[in-house]
Amino acid sequence: MTGTPGPSRVRRARLTRLAIAGLLLLPIIEILVIVAVGQAIGGWQTFLLLVATSLLGAWLIRGEGGRAWRALEQALRSGRMPAREIADGVVVLVGGGLLLLPGFVTDLLGLLLVLPFTRPVARSMLAAVISRRLLAQAERFTGPTVAGQPTPPTWEQEQMPHGPQRSATSDEVVEGEIIDDED
Repeated sequence: MTGTPGPSRVRRARLTRLAIAGLLLLPIIEILVIVAVGQAIGGWQTFLLLVATSLLGAWLIRGEGGRAWRALEQALRSGRMPAREIADGVVVLVGGGLLLLPGFVTDLLGLLLVLPFTRPVARSMLAAVISRRLLAQAERFTGPTVAGQPTPPTWEQEQMPHGPQRSATSDEVVEGEIIDDED
């Protein structure tokens, strides 16, 4: 069956071309910024500033990554789905990788992802991308969604822990006996 490609395939091809162009342009932009900073403050100072930003990045990753890990453990211990904590971990990991790369542009982007007060923006963008991809995959297998369906909870909303729960109006007691057949 041949024909014109679907809108998701065209969008995916466009995003792939955009990502490749970005990966090719990023080193050129980094070099231009490093050269401009080097001309403004000097070569050795620029080198020391690049090393200092990498060290700052490593320190921030250690602190924020540890904080994200502890939040993940706490969510698991409390019995709730750790979606927000996993998203935080992914954002911190990507931001940390960008901070460790040499260059001022990647350092700025990484810093925006690692800092706790700017991370919610990145987390919501990640949630939107994942939701869009999941909905596209669901439509691929089940057809389009129906308007008016309830929306799933976002990562920012608290979720109730799952597990055995008893109705508040139930007075039913079930008596039983444990029989051990190992004897």
